[in-house]
Amino acid sequence: MEKVLVGMSGGVDSAVAAYLLKKAGYEVIGVTLRTWQSGDGPESRCCDIEDARSAAEALGIRFLTVNCTQDFQRYVAAPFAEEYLRGRTPNPCIECNRRVKWEKLLFYAKVVGARYIATGHYASVVKRDNGRYTVKKALHPEKDQSYMLYRLTQEQLAATLMPLGDLYKGEVRRIAEEAGLPLASKPDSQEVCFVTEGNYADYIRDTAKGDPPGEGMFVDLSGNPLGRHKGIIHYTVGQRRGLGIALGYPAYVKELRADRNEVVLAEEEALYSRELVCEDVSFMGIPGMEEGETLSCEVKIRYRHGGQRAEIAMLEDNRVKVHFADPVRAAAPGQSAVFYDDSGCIIGGGIICH
Repeated sequence: MEKVLVGMSGGVDSAVAAYLLKKAGYEVIGVTLRTWQSGDGPESRCCDIEDARSAAEALGIRFLTVNCTQDFQRYVAAPFAEEYLRGRTPNPCIECNRRVKWEKLLFYAKVVGARYIATGHYASVVKRDNGRYTVKKALHPEKDQSYMLYRLTQEQLAATLMPLGDLYKGEVRRIAEEAGLPLASKPDSQEVCFVTEGNYADYIRDTAKGDPPGEGMFVDLSGNPLGRHKGIIHYTVGQRRGLGIALGYPAYVKELRADRNEVVLAEEEALYSRELVCEDVSFMGIPGMEEGETLSCEVKIRYRHGGQRAEIAMLEDNRVKVHFADPVRAAAPGQSAVFYDDSGCIIGGGIICH
């Protein structure tokens, strides 16, 4: 039997992934990566070790735990806080997947002699006619997690199995119940896993090096002062609720100017744009693009964005300009723009810079 090392988070999805692979004839070994533990004890919602252990026992498979807290702090938690202090909105799960989860899973797969690793993500790994591996959207659009996987490398994808890509969440829970797994009704985690209490601003204030910027000015599009804000770490592009200012019309966060400690407010129509630029671009389904080359595709600018038609054009310095057929709302610097072909497979993606 081929060995497969399954990343088990303590949730129903990864437990069912392990069950399906065992049922398919693989020798399954479960592993939970401990990515985070706060100073007062609570663990990350992505590494519920006891629930994962219980699922492994129910499945009758070997189970391991691995401490990844130092790597997680270096590659995920610290950059998350730094990006917010720059007035950007990061995607910590994207870097965690590539730099922590896949790196550690592949390392320990070699240790235990497993040919493959597997996860409970709602997506599928596909090998294209050009010989490259890519990630395809899940059959269940509301659960699709392909967006968070666009930075995985060809080496990582070649050794990865994702058994849930063609399943709906209801089917996964039904399989868990039929298999007698104790996690069948466990609710999904919704927030950033390492912010275990409070909110993002509280976490950044408590963990940032030095004192984060304090109060500054709300300004309009022309730079005219509108009132005081409580610190840029409390706001994100597109935000309306919780601004703490009344202007006589619905106001939204248009931009965060960290260098001036300003939060730009505007009416909703100002949030829409047809163009953006991405930096630090990585390609998946194709080997790359030449400077000046263009490509028509679908682009998602955030995890819950449905995706819109656009043309991408390769720029210098590993950047891409994205021109949308219809304006997109609240494209936030720091978020990722992910490019898909017509079959729902990832072409590549990059980090929105402006």
